[in-house]
Amino acid sequence: MQDILDLGGQVALVTGGGQGAGRGIARMLAGHNARVVVNDFVLDRAEAVAQEIRDAGGEAVAVQADVGDLESVRAAVAKAEAAVGTVTLLVNNAGMAGPNAQMGYAKPFWESDPAEWDRYFHTNTFGVLNCCHAVLPGMVAGGKGRIVTIVSDSGRIGEPRLSVYAAAKAAAGGFVRSIAKEAGRYGVTCNAISLSTLAPPLEGDALAEFMASDRVKAQLSHYVIRRFGQPDDVAAMALFLCSDAAGWITGQTYPVNGGYTFAV
Repeated sequence: MQDILDLGGQVALVTGGGQGAGRGIARMLAGHNARVVVNDFVLDRAEAVAQEIRDAGGEAVAVQADVGDLESVRAAVAKAEAAVGTVTLLVNNAGMAGPNAQMGYAKPFWESDPAEWDRYFHTNTFGVLNCCHAVLPGMVAGGKGRIVTIVSDSGRIGEPRLSVYAAAKAAAGGFVRSIAKEAGRYGVTCNAISLSTLAPPLEGDALAEFMASDRVKAQLSHYVIRRFGQPDDVAAMALFLCSDAAGWITGQTYPVNGGYTFAV
């Protein structure tokens, strides 16, 4: 039986692929016959995931880049394409608070420091623009491409004390819809996956203590499926949207969020 999710040896660039959901996406695409370019701000993380893929019999290369820096992205894409070929699958996964900061609930917007705003747009908005700008010419020339961008429910419905992050993710979502209209005639689809909270990278007693906290119990009460997301939850949707099975889908945003919010 034909595997409708087989990616046919295409080259996939996964940004922020050295950990978390990005690692899951990179491994999932590789498992369905993509040659994967694993990008991360920290090269060692990217190389570790690329090696996991190679150890499993897949083909992967690691490239370092700060996606918020266009020249850094261009250099990484040039290096990757010299090694494995033209990128036809792009997953814009790099995000959160940028490469050197942790996410967390902030002060009310009117008390925020404007100097902090840029780090959210640097990765979540300009990172998406930069990567698309670097790979779209090759996709357009070849008449085929898939772009999948990870956004957030905070940008889709709003989230208190995450207003700047929400704005950056909402900007990326709007960009996805516009690029879908520009690139569709060239065989390129552009879609987004909207996430809520993923499980933290904890194990054993640390994970049990975290899950038993009153804060987590209260948070999970808002989910129809009472658990946080896992990397493979995201990766499965990314795989589908990268595949030929999703060839007539573009400009859409798919919530993968355990029912935290519903789409209409």
